Formats: sequence, C-alpha cells, structure tokens
Amino acid sequence: MTSATIASSERRLIFGLGATGQSVARWWRQQGVAFAALDTRAERADDAAAVADIDRDKAAFGDIDVAFVDHCTEMIVSPGVALDHPLIERARGQGCRVRGDIDLFMEAAQAPVVGITGSNGKSTVTSIVGEMIAACGVKVAVGGNLGRPALDLLADEPELYVLELSSFQLERSETLSLALATVLNISADHLDRYASITDYHRAKHAIYKQVAHVVANRDDPLTIPLVPEDTPVTWWRSGEPDLNEFGLLERDGVAWLCRGSEKLLCTDELQLAGRHNHLNVLAALALGGALKMPLEGLIEGAKQYRGLPHRCQLIGQVKGVRFIDDSKGTNIGATAAALEGLAGVGQIWLIIGGQGKGQDFSLLKPVLTRISVRLLVMGEATEQIRADLGEDTPMDVMCSLEDAVTLSAASAQPGDTVLLSPACASFDMFSSYAERGERFQAAVAALEVAA
Repeated sequence: MTSATIASSERRLIFGLGATGQSVARWWRQQGVAFAALDTRAERADDAAAVADIDRDKAAFGDIDVAFVDHCTEMIVSPGVALDHPLIERARGQGCRVRGDIDLFMEAAQAPVVGITGSNGKSTVTSIVGEMIAACGVKVAVGGNLGRPALDLLADEPELYVLELSSFQLERSETLSLALATVLNISADHLDRYASITDYHRAKHAIYKQVAHVVANRDDPLTIPLVPEDTPVTWWRSGEPDLNEFGLLERDGVAWLCRGSEKLLCTDELQLAGRHNHLNVLAALALGGALKMPLEGLIEGAKQYRGLPHRCQLIGQVKGVRFIDDSKGTNIGATAAALEGLAGVGQIWLIIGGQGKGQDFSLLKPVLTRISVRLLVMGEATEQIRADLGEDTPMDVMCSLEDAVTLSAASAQPGDTVLLSPACASFDMFSSYAERGERFQAAVAALEVAA
C-alpha cells in the first residue's frame, strides 16, 4: 500500500472548536492535513474564529448525527469535552484513536518541554518560570492551558517550552515524554467531571509518563511521582529544606527562599503578596534549578514578576481597606491558600460562590476557624455553602457581586481585606472568571471615585 493510499484512508476529526480546537485546525491546515470538525454548540457555526480554518462542508454543529463520527481514525478532543461523551464512545468502539492537542504538539516540538500541573498555583508558577527563564537569556515560549494554545507556540521556535497542563488535557494525552514535569499540589476539584478524587489524581499524574526529570512537593503525598528509580527528582517543601533541596526558612521574623542552607531570596524582595505566592516562587526556583539555569537569572526573574490578573491581585485601597481580586480561585484549595496567605491583623471579607462543581465546602472550616473571616455568599452554590459550613460561620447572602462589594466596603474597618476568591466556577453569573474579576474591579473603582 502506498503512502498516498494510507493517507487517504485516514479520517481525522476535531471535536470542539474553542481556542484549543481552533489551534488544531490551524496546525492541520498548515500541515496540509485533511480533517472534519464538530461542535455540539450550534452558535459556533456563526463564530468567525471557530470556522476560520475548517471546511464548512466537513463540519457539523449543534445536534450531531451519530453517524458523523463513523469511520473516524483519529479524533482530537478539546479539553472542555468529557471523554465519556456518546460520540467519543461510539468512535472509540470503532477503533478510533482519541487524544488531545498536546500529543500533536509533542510530536512537532523541537525543543525541550516543561509541563506544570496542580490544583492550585499552576498558572502563576508557569508564568514565573517563563519570566525566570527569559531573565536567564533563554528564548522561551509559555502557554498551554494558560494564554496561547500549545500548537500556536511552535511558530516561535524557542529554546524551551513551558506549558501549564490541566487534568483535562492530561487525561486525553498519550505518552508525553516531557523533559521536566511537576504536580504542584492536589486537592478536590472538578468532581463534576471525575467520579472521585482518585480519578482526578490519576489524570494529574499522567504528566509523569516517561518524564526525564521531576520536581516534587514533599508536603503533599498526593503529588509524589511513581517513576523509575533512576529518574532524577528535585524536591521542595514549605519548611526548612534538606541538603540540595528547596525550602522556606524563617530567621528573625524574615522569610527566605533557600536551597539547602543557602539563602537565595528574601520574600520581602518579591512583588507577590502572601505566603502561598512565596511557595509558588519556591516551586518555580526548584524547576529552574532542575533545568540547571543560572541562579542569578532565576532570582532576578522572580524579583521582576508582578503576578497574573485575577490571582490575588491587589486592586486598591479605599479608606484603609484592601480589595483583592482572586477570581481565578475556582476551588476550595485555592481559596484556602489565599485566606492563609493574606491573613493578618484585620478581618477578611470573603466573597464566595458560583457553580460548586460538586465540592464539599466544609473543607474550608479549618482555615475559617483560624482566621477572622466573614463570608458574603452569592450564586448557584449558596444553599450548599450555607449547609456545608453551618450556622456558626458568619455569612451574608448577596444578590450580586456589586452588592457584596458595597456591603463589605460599608462594614469593613481600616486594616481589613475584601477578598474575591469564590472557590467556584463563574458560569452561573458570568461568562468567565475574567469577567467576574473585571466586574469586581469596576465595583471597587466606583468606590474609589465615590471616596
């Protein structure tokens, strides 16, 4: 059989035409690969970006005839599509190869790839690593689940790729063979998509398949990699480090990021607030160290890093009250970390709620008992939050985000903090966590004008 005959016998399909699916369409179009596409959202048919690189005659939208996936030999499934979708199961039953965009990327990448995942902090750590590597004079491309889709990064032709990878991307990947990989932490998340935290854990650990080097968190047993004994592991922890490991050392009221006994960076020199962010920088230093980058460049990059929008971002102060946007805090672990990191003298007014994703909000009780917090609850998960946390937890039910900002501003005292860290998805009230954060910022700006 000739190569032309083999090629003509292939039927490739993209399932989902969001940002990831569009990047696959662009890539296959550039490579001259024939493909079809489908999206179960009918409105995608009128989305110029979604249809820009597909053949409309080979696309289907809305209610899809199941026969559309018949005889498909390869299906690239976007992260937003659950793998138990009936169309995917039908295709798999016919022997179709189902995988994700990261597999295509890894086949084409000509430079080492660093993969970063975790329940919380992965976007921040990915961005910090990118800034650190650039400060070392290395051409780096950063993306994946953060910012630009992985396949779009190939055009940059960098010396190193740094990818944030979600559990949804990892669960549909084959063997990635990353140069360096880490699972920062694991806490209950996306339990509306996973039957148990065991399944979620399994998806995260797919990042370690045939990895060359691992960075691991000693504090979280769920992140410990099951890799061959000869795979190098660089360790970090939140406390005092062992020899050649990275850790956080406190001396005379000052916190230092260290490697072994060597003090690398005082946390007072960082532009990021909160102990959880200091640990994010520590993890990034461990990753940079594992890549054998010069420490001077890594430290300078850490000092320059100003943070991502909607991740514990200080928006302003009104009458002595800090307003912080952590709209990206979409699970309980992220919100708990923000509360711990920002705890101080004053009370925290926590704006929480949205789509609960099957989480158990009683897991917030330990941190709520240690810190003075009043909850302002909104959105679809309101009744669940009230039931899980009980009547002993101080809280008010809000009709809108703007109402929560108004009430907290009127009630807070100088030294208090108003924190938007919803521990929930945004889609019941907003189009995205970004819109939620922007609405919060607009409400704070209105307070500043009034003041």
